[in-house]
Amino acid sequence: MMTEGARVLAVCSGGGLGDLLAATPAMCALQRRFGTKLSVLASAYAAPILDGHPAVSEIIIADSLPPGRAGAAAIAARRFTHAVVFWSSARVAALIQRARVPVRVGQSRRLYSWRYTKRVAVRTEAGDVTSHWTDVQMDYARALGAKPISEDFRIIVDVRERDAAEAQAVMQRYDIGPRFVVLHAARGMSLQNRRLPRASFAAIADFLGEALGATVVLTGSAGEAEHVGGIGALMRRPSAVIAGATSIRGLAALLAKAAVVVALDSGPMHVAAAVGTPTVGIFALRSDLPDRWRPLGPRVALVLPSYPCPAGHRKENCPDFACYAALSPSAVVAKARQLANAPVAL
Repeated sequence: MMTEGARVLAVCSGGGLGDLLAATPAMCALQRRFGTKLSVLASAYAAPILDGHPAVSEIIIADSLPPGRAGAAAIAARRFTHAVVFWSSARVAALIQRARVPVRVGQSRRLYSWRYTKRVAVRTEAGDVTSHWTDVQMDYARALGAKPISEDFRIIVDVRERDAAEAQAVMQRYDIGPRFVVLHAARGMSLQNRRLPRASFAAIADFLGEALGATVVLTGSAGEAEHVGGIGALMRRPSAVIAGATSIRGLAALLAKAAVVVALDSGPMHVAAAVGTPTVGIFALRSDLPDRWRPLGPRVALVLPSYPCPAGHRKENCPDFACYAALSPSAVVAKARQLANAPVAL
């Protein structure tokens, strides 16, 4: 049942690119439930990926909101009837309460959860390690009566003409030919990237380029450029290191042109799968939870955890990432070759 006059705000200002994308299926279900597109509060870094999304009417940049009550007043001026907080924090809970949004949906079991009018238990905190994060996020939409359908559970990234033009310009600047493969061997945390085994990724990149007869493009953000450049320096084959050379949307367009993408569990992994490129997601840590974070797309394969990680080792505190060093380049590339040669599912 639609709600006449509803104005819905989706709050996705925390987390990273993958977290924002994982909330978009719930946005689709909410659009259908209320019969209106949503406004989305997102970080300046991740927000551009929503440009052109069919469930989104406007994007509010969280970083541009004034602090304190002035920020709440800016939200209040839009007269939202509902706010759905997909990434809870004390600051965000206070923001939407002070903005006097009548219906406020957010996570339960937090000291600030009293600020929400509808509180949702996050099932992963009760031991669920198999539900995909898009379905966990969908619980917030279900709390407002949304009834998801199978078509909701996909990630939509709309590559536009200007995005393709940006990608083409980068390809020309770095002398990248029409047949290339991408290795995204970064995870967004600068300290963590310093500990990742660059020589292992260089071996995978060399094997990938040789096996598929393609130029290897090494991607990453500007903050990951030193790490990514270090991988390129250890390779035997020439490569194109383009870390920091594209916007998020330009990266999406470039990934859409690749023959195959091999990526660590990261936002770009999800983008590559969403634009339909054959994507191999590497989940090497025991704590990576591939059932929860696997990329959604028509041609996807996973490298699953096999290394005996010591108890308590997570991506935030692992001292050496030996699991990545133990990866078999031939096993990773075998999955890439299989995907690259597979027909597209209709």
